[in-house]
Amino acid sequence: QVLVVESVGGSVQPVGSLKLSCAASGSVFSIIEMAWFRQPPGKMRELVASIDTRGNTDYADSVKGRFTISADITKNALYLQMSSLKPEDTGVYYCKWTMLRVGPYDYWGEGTQVTVSS
Repeated sequence: QVLVVESVGGSVQPVGSLKLSCAASGSVFSIIEMAWFRQPPGKMRELVASIDTRGNTDYADSVKGRFTISADITKNALYLQMSSLKPEDTGVYYCKWTMLRVGPYDYWGEGTQVTVSS
């Protein structure tokens, strides 16, 4: 079993910054990839950023240049540094860890609310 837990999000004013963290515990091994998703109010869940075990990253166009994903595999930790936040960044942010089991298997956190508002 793997438990994935995101840090508490919060409320921030536009152009502000916020850093999210995510920890995986339990049977954490054979990591393939880690990612952050978000679900804006009334919309579908969308990929924000991903990182593989070699450090290769990928970002949604809407966050490029503003968000940075990073990971510390030795600590089973994932981070998302968010800067120049906009109201449209508001949503529930989810952390996902993909590990190799019989095949790739996704472990999700329960999500944390981020609100960007003046």
